[in-house]
Amino acid sequence: MTTHSPALPTTLDKPARITIRGTTKTGRRLTIPRSVRRAAGPLGLVLLWFLTSATGVLPETVLASPVDVLKQAVELTRNGELPSAIAASGRRAATGFLIGAAIALSLSLLAGLFRLGEDVIDSSMGMFRAIPWVGLIPLFIVWFGIEETPKIALVALGVTYPLYFNIYGGIRSTDSQLVEAARMMGLGRLGLIRYVILPSALPGALVGLWYALSTAWLALVFAEQINADAGLGYLMSNAQQYFRTDVIVLCLVVYALLGLACDFAVRILSRRLLTWRANFEGGA
Repeated sequence: MTTHSPALPTTLDKPARITIRGTTKTGRRLTIPRSVRRAAGPLGLVLLWFLTSATGVLPETVLASPVDVLKQAVELTRNGELPSAIAASGRRAATGFLIGAAIALSLSLLAGLFRLGEDVIDSSMGMFRAIPWVGLIPLFIVWFGIEETPKIALVALGVTYPLYFNIYGGIRSTDSQLVEAARMMGLGRLGLIRYVILPSALPGALVGLWYALSTAWLALVFAEQINADAGLGYLMSNAQQYFRTDVIVLCLVVYALLGLACDFAVRILSRRLLTWRANFEGGA
């Protein structure tokens, strides 16, 4: 009599599949949009300013209320003084920025790409950087007079340093392994600069651009105190003589808004140019 042994189940030949399911949270955490969180700080300061002015804690002789500043903004906009002042200051800032950016880009490329350029340029730039550029105003007046040239020169000088050092640092921080790999692939010097070195230096250059734009408006505040006959600094000088804190604060607010506009433009530019680069954006 022949006995047949029962066949073993084929499922034993395959490893068992185990599924682990995570626990799901039933409650949802309330998330505040980033735009609201970013605006909370400035709006809170304005609200505090309004409350201290309305209650008399902050006298008008010390600082005008935001309501008075807003009224003055409307009045100066109607008579055309504020738009013409913004246009004059914008021309000075743009001209000085373009000159300073051209100088910084040329020097940083020479110092970053060539050892001879580094030896000649970088040490000199480090020495001149230690000199406060605001302290050069009297010397600029002696050299260029009291017209537009010293104002533009001061803005250009303030722009040059942050752009130069950030671009130069970005070039010199290029990964040497990437450079070696590009050489092994047959890239020449121009191809190496175009496809490896300059893209690696781009994040640093954008940081330098952000600092340079902020410095341009800061330098303009000092520059427009030099015998200005137009611009935001001219309005501030006239307001100072008559103790008009509302006009002074208005001009400072305009400077701040122009700086914020430049900051926003650099952020958009960074997002478009650095799409290939993964960045840490912080926790929730």
